[in-house]
Amino acid sequence: MSIPRGLMSSYVDDFSIMVASPSHKGNIRNLQRLFSCIATKGPDIGVSFSVPKTELIHWCTPSEGTPPSTAPIELAGHLFHPSGVVRWLGYCFTPTLTSPHHFRDRLSLAQALFPFVKRLSSPGAGVRPFLCHRIVNGLLLPILTYGADLLTPNYATLRSMNSFWHRVQRWTTNSFFTTPTSILSREACLPRSLPTAGTEGT
Repeated sequence: MSIPRGLMSSYVDDFSIMVASPSHKGNIRNLQRLFSCIATKGPDIGVSFSVPKTELIHWCTPSEGTPPSTAPIELAGHLFHPSGVVRWLGYCFTPTLTSPHHFRDRLSLAQALFPFVKRLSSPGAGVRPFLCHRIVNGLLLPILTYGADLLTPNYATLRSMNSFWHRVQRWTTNSFFTTPTSILSREACLPRSLPTAGTEGT
């Protein structure tokens, strides 16, 4: 099925439809028409949709300089007001397409997991340092940096992420709190600072 002047992407049981027009009302009409078309064709191939899970967000170009629209959309008798943040495949998108909310979310997930990881190896006991390195590199780092291929954290967010990252390095090496971070990174064989889009940690 073709979607004129729009884009539809899907993954497993989630899908996203994006359309563009000169007005938000025009976007809503296009979205409603496309949803009606999809919902009509779905039963023919054994597909149904959980409409209450729908999320709506409006974007505008920087040149427009107008506040985000509050226009809602009505689908199958349900009314959806625009969200401040929508999630798609682990990415957090905002009307201004800024990154702080996404990386704060990733940082919260990593921070929540870290206490469970630390139980595997208390100071002077538990798994060996090289296994701690593997756990950090294979588990915590992907959670923390997920989305860095598309979004770049701002200075304040990156600073918070790196502060947490240094805590992780200290656990990996069982080093003192006062140990310089440059030594930590070499001892743990981990990046000194977290990579961002288009850059590499040193």
